[in-house]
Amino acid sequence: MASGLLLRKAEVVVTMDATRRELRGGWVHMVGDAIAALGDAATPPPKAAETLDLTGHVLMPGLVNTHHHMFQSLTRALPAAQDAELFDWLSALYPVWSRLTPDALRIAATTAMAELMLSGCTTASDHHYIFPNGCRLDDTIEAAATIGLRFHATRGAMSLGQSQGGLPPDAVVEDEQEILRDMERVAARFHDAAPRSMLRIGIAPCSPFSVTRELMRDAADFARARGLRLHTHLAENDKDIDFTRERFRCTPAEYAEELGWVGPDVWHAHCVKLDAPGIALFARTGTGVAHCPCSNMRLASGIAPIPAMRAAGVLVGLGVDGSASNDAGHLLGEARQAMLLARVGHGPAAMTAREALEIATLGGARVLGRDDIGALAPGMAADLVAFDLGALDHAGAHHDPVAALVFCTPARAALSVINGRIVVREGRLLTLDERAHAAAHREAARRLAE
Repeated sequence: MASGLLLRKAEVVVTMDATRRELRGGWVHMVGDAIAALGDAATPPPKAAETLDLTGHVLMPGLVNTHHHMFQSLTRALPAAQDAELFDWLSALYPVWSRLTPDALRIAATTAMAELMLSGCTTASDHHYIFPNGCRLDDTIEAAATIGLRFHATRGAMSLGQSQGGLPPDAVVEDEQEILRDMERVAARFHDAAPRSMLRIGIAPCSPFSVTRELMRDAADFARARGLRLHTHLAENDKDIDFTRERFRCTPAEYAEELGWVGPDVWHAHCVKLDAPGIALFARTGTGVAHCPCSNMRLASGIAPIPAMRAAGVLVGLGVDGSASNDAGHLLGEARQAMLLARVGHGPAAMTAREALEIATLGGARVLGRDDIGALAPGMAADLVAFDLGALDHAGAHHDPVAALVFCTPARAALSVINGRIVVREGRLLTLDERAHAAAHREAARRLAE
């Protein structure tokens, strides 16, 4: 009896499996929330309840976003923060973010998720660290469930206000005991560690300049006692390095090691200024990195040593970062920028198109500690995206359609399947009225800015 969903006749299926097979004229069969089988044009596919013809499309694993601040989609391109480095940019935006409300947070998160999904993302992690006016992590989790995104929600926090020598105003920091209590609440209520889970919780104190050493240590102990992953910002720019050296008398990597923030259950965002000993430490301990090239360029933070990290064996994934330091959330576009920026900093052979796609899929899955997403193989989660290369943007790029995804104009996903469910079809998001939501988002952004 025919069952499941069959995607067939793709120009090429990019598997990202152990041998990195690319199947010409390939097909993928899904049953329920998992991949059942796949093959190339020479292998007859099974009968299915629904079949989609993907002639002219590249079919691949869904992209994985390892670092975001979704609430920031409300403050894109604000004039006061357009031309600033990290610390000045944050100082300009903290007062605006202090007016965030639960409704505005849900709207902002939905916008960010929709943007990601239309760019080919099927799994995203969000680092939410500001909780004014009754905002809770529940607001972003609700948005993910409604729109259909596989979600890693991290409970961030800021506790080191200006009066204690930190960067954020005291008005936007929280009491550390209250932070730990809420971490306990969201972990107990929401975390699902099962294979192919749609929702997992991480623990994510914000940064060395906004959190005390005590909270960093307590959060690590808390997470490990419950099998949760740890996430924070580290070594993002020169001022970040200076703060850590002046306050803690060590490098950011040494600070992380001292507090227990290295290991296969930890990933750090940015790491633009991670030094050679830090790279060796991360490789030795299995610590991951979320690479955010657009944000690093937007804030003039620098060029992260990604080729050196990968050569050393550091796990690297891709992140779009906050929607006010990137002002976009196109994950395929981020892969293109990762490739181009690596070449600017380290030469034309520093990163290939396929390496960029690997970072955006399998690399991100490994950084998030998942072995059930990021590749196409039987038993893996049914998370797939297809890009149509038949438009003008890709004309003349048929010589290598896989590389064309990265070298040419970043495309909108033509098809997206998450957990076996079609959520994008013919380039249209099925779980959201885009124009109506955009209007609601503009109004929420206007109220917040005013």
